[in-house]
Amino acid sequence: METASKSRWSEWRPPSGLAGAVFWLAAWFCLLFLLRMIPGSVGTFFTVIQWLVGIALAVTVIPLTFRFVRRRMLWSLRNKLVLTYLLIGLAPVVLFVAFVLISAYIAAGQFAIHLADSRLQEELAQMSNDNSHRIGMAAQLIEGVPIPSPRASFGTDQTIVTTARPRLHRESVVYVNGAPTQTDISTKGKTPLGLPAWAAELKGGQFQGLVLDGGELFLTVVNQRKLSDGRLLSLVTSLEVDTPVMDMIAAGLGRVQLRPEDRLGSADTNSNATPNASRPKSVRFRARDQVGNKNAASVMGGEQPPAVNWTDIQVNFLSTVGVTDWDTGEHDTIPIKVDSRPSRLYNQLFGASLGGIVTNVYRIGLIVLCVVFGLIELLALIMAIRLSRTITTSVADLYGATQKIDKGELDHRIGVTREDQLADLSRSFNKMTGSLQRLMHEQKEKERLQNEISIAQEVQANLFPRQITSLPTLELHGICRPARSVSGDYYDFLVFHEAAHNGHYNRRETGVGIAIGDISGKGISAALLMATLHSAVRAYRFASEELVFSESVVDGLLASRDERGGDCDELFQSPGRILSLLNRHLYRSTQPEKYATLFLAHYDAGNSTLTYSNAGQLPPLVLGRDGTVRRLDRGGTVVGLMDGMRYEEDRFKMRSGDILVAYSDGVTEPENDFGEFGEERLMEVVSRYRDQPLHVISNQVMQALDAWIGADEQPDDITLVLARQV
Repeated sequence: METASKSRWSEWRPPSGLAGAVFWLAAWFCLLFLLRMIPGSVGTFFTVIQWLVGIALAVTVIPLTFRFVRRRMLWSLRNKLVLTYLLIGLAPVVLFVAFVLISAYIAAGQFAIHLADSRLQEELAQMSNDNSHRIGMAAQLIEGVPIPSPRASFGTDQTIVTTARPRLHRESVVYVNGAPTQTDISTKGKTPLGLPAWAAELKGGQFQGLVLDGGELFLTVVNQRKLSDGRLLSLVTSLEVDTPVMDMIAAGLGRVQLRPEDRLGSADTNSNATPNASRPKSVRFRARDQVGNKNAASVMGGEQPPAVNWTDIQVNFLSTVGVTDWDTGEHDTIPIKVDSRPSRLYNQLFGASLGGIVTNVYRIGLIVLCVVFGLIELLALIMAIRLSRTITTSVADLYGATQKIDKGELDHRIGVTREDQLADLSRSFNKMTGSLQRLMHEQKEKERLQNEISIAQEVQANLFPRQITSLPTLELHGICRPARSVSGDYYDFLVFHEAAHNGHYNRRETGVGIAIGDISGKGISAALLMATLHSAVRAYRFASEELVFSESVVDGLLASRDERGGDCDELFQSPGRILSLLNRHLYRSTQPEKYATLFLAHYDAGNSTLTYSNAGQLPPLVLGRDGTVRRLDRGGTVVGLMDGMRYEEDRFKMRSGDILVAYSDGVTEPENDFGEFGEERLMEVVSRYRDQPLHVISNQVMQALDAWIGADEQPDDITLVLARQV
């Protein structure tokens, strides 16, 4: 065990590349984490180094993580579909819900601020309405006009009694030309407001708003009127913003807080304003706050409302309200904060309309609609999961099937139970696999047949003359180019020798047999019939040799050719007779539709005489030195088609320079846009190169044929035999 562990540690190597960089940075980060504990400047130095290494580690980990996610987590189609669903399906829903919730929260907060500000403005409006009536009474009192029982309309404490609001203590002061005047309307409070210079003569004769005086907040209303003697009468009514006032503002909302200590700054500066001379102790709020005013802190009213249910979250919203500095007339803003809940705001919005049958129907309908939406979303999620599973299962089956096929298991098939496009794809894959399996079998069979055809091609190549031996008086050349693997054309040269003593041959040739033919059809069947024809011709040739040779041995005579009636080729000197024998043999040994065209000729080297017979073969041509052309067409019909046929013979003497051109239909019948190649073009090429060696003439003919055929496939077997008289 210990040896195996040591072996594993000895084989371990740290990672390289980006992973190696992460490994070493992480190692240094851990080491620096220990070194930073050293006290003093050394620890501080290692702390800074650790931060730098940490930043480098984070920068290195990000691309490594991205690559890991892309190559590992997102390699699977299932993970890609899940991510796609999250991005396309779930992300918009989450964003929309978040947007709605944030918008609802902001709207609820703004509505709460609006309610608090509206109550402040409503209180100011009521104070302004009362002040506009009371300033008329104050004017009558100052001008000496008696009025009946002012106390009947206004109590001595100037408390305004309403049915909708609590009893709030207001303070009123009357000023004539900026100087305070004691009247029955005037009241004294614990902090009476003075009349600053900016309010000595108001534009429009009226002011109302939230004012800040000495760190204290007041709801203040100022009304001004000209007396009959020209003096200016000012009535200032104020209400200190304290806890009862804030409770009134926060009623039904929750908790409302004004924070004058967080005054945000001047919004409108009156450069001509001067502090109130009648109240020199009043300075700006910040200065008073520094000396420690008891009311400099925030003013709060109401209480935190309890939650109705778990969805009744707390709404905390902060905004600002306008405030006027009473000493200078500058307009500032101070923060106002409202803590409420949606249930309170909903009650404030709809009030008494929340009850009744119609409202219950709306509520139940909304709940049902939410449930329906939830069910639709759940159904969409279930369908997405099923569709994703269907897709990923099909892809996994296809991937597994490709792995099986790659291993050579062509019998593997995918189980298909559904009826959709993916199922059709799996069925198509199964069909493709079956076709591939069938093609593999066909390929193997084709390879086997190709091997056999290669063997047949090799055997057929051995049937053609492997080494052409020309006579002293006659040059010979032959070529056969199959259109397919094997050829149905046939040519052969049969050289005859003079018989010698003791049954042996010497090197003196007495003649040669020339054979060229074409088998009906192409391919293997034509090649087999060609082999039959080749063997039959050779058999008759060797049979004639054996017959003459055996007769000379039996007689015991060493006679000359004249005494034995000629050479052993006497039988073959009659091509017409050989064709008759071949016709009978092929007719009786082959199918009725099989036949062959054949040209047989015997050349006698002694007198340069050529004896021939043509059995349906294209007539060979003899090109004379003087340019004349002889057609060798004497003979009969094809061999193997009808029984009992006889074939005529003809003979002529070849002169020096005469060229015998024998060919199959593959030489003259190839066509292009200009027609067939034809005999004329063939003889033109032969005539142009007649003084060249025979293999040169043959090559030129083949090149002319290839140029004529072009890029098309060779239509038929091409066979060409040339013989030239020396």
